[in-house]
Amino acid sequence: MITLLLADDQALVRTGLRMILDTEPDLTVVGEAGDGVQAVAEARRLRPDVVLMDIQMPLLDGIAATRQVVTQLPRTKVVMLTTFDRSQLVYDALTAGASGFLLKDAPSEQLIGGVRAVNRGEELLAPSITRRLIAEFTRTGRLPANSGLARLTDREHEVLLLVARGRSNAEIAAELFVSVQTVKTHVARILTKLGVRDRVQAVVTAYESGLVRAGEDAAATSDFR
Repeated sequence: MITLLLADDQALVRTGLRMILDTEPDLTVVGEAGDGVQAVAEARRLRPDVVLMDIQMPLLDGIAATRQVVTQLPRTKVVMLTTFDRSQLVYDALTAGASGFLLKDAPSEQLIGGVRAVNRGEELLAPSITRRLIAEFTRTGRLPANSGLARLTDREHEVLLLVARGRSNAEIAAELFVSVQTVKTHVARILTKLGVRDRVQAVVTAYESGLVRAGEDAAATSDFR
C-alpha cells in the first residue's frame, strides 16, 4: 500500500485529489495539510511514502517544505503540484529534492500512474516541463557539477544516458541485451555514486554533465510503467 499526504492550501483541491486517489486499491491518503508548516509536521508524524505538495502555499512555501521533508525523511518522495510550469520555481524545487512534478490539470490516470512511478523510484516530470526546463538551466550553467560521474563505469554511463533519454528499465534492458534486474542494479549503483535520491536527480546530472543535450532524442518524461 502506498501512503500519501496531500499538501495544498485549497480544500477543494485536496478533496478532489483524495477522491481520485482513494479509489485505487494500492493507494491510501493518510493525511492532509493546508500550508507548508503543517505539511512538514504531518509528514514527520505520518511518514508517508509520497507527499503531493503544492508549490505555492502560505506560512512556508512548497519548495522550502520539500527541502525539510526530504532532509528529515529520506524515504519519503515529494511530487510538486503546480498550475503553471514557471522554470524558476520548478528548478528551485528540483534542487530542493523534489522527485517529480505534475500539473494540477493532469488527467486522473496520469496522477495515479505518476504516484506509482515515483514510489518505484522512477522519473516523474510532466512532458511539457522537462526538456525546456533542464535545457534552459544547463545552458546557463546553473546546475552544480557532480564529482560522482567520474566514478561511473562505462556501462553505468551508458545506462545513465538512456535513463536521461526517458527509457524505461525494460527498454534499457532490451537495448543493452541484459535483464531488467541487471538494469535495476546499474541504476541503484548510479544513484549511490552520484549521491542523488532518485532518477529525476540523476537526469538533471546527466544534462548538466553534457551527456544529454537539448534536442537530442526524447528527454526524460513520465514513464508510468
